[in-house]
Amino acid sequence: MNDAEIVDHIDKLVAEEHQLEREHGEQGLSEEQRQRLQQIEVQLDQCWDLLRQRRALRDYGEDPREAEVRPPDVVEHYQQ
Repeated sequence: MNDAEIVDHIDKLVAEEHQLEREHGEQGLSEEQRQRLQQIEVQLDQCWDLLRQRRALRDYGEDPREAEVRPPDVVEHYQQ
């Protein structure tokens, strides 16, 4: 996956997240929707982390393809 594909995936996840949040404001979320929202948040953290890894590798003359998606328990503890 290249940077543009990662950004595109981020955009799609954000759109879905916003849709769920709009639904939440109107009528509340079902348990399934709450779980999906949580999954989206984790996936967003993973995508942003992957993009940052790729950029850092590129900045230091390394191959950005060496970047790997880190597990949820790792990226979830990052501070924004």
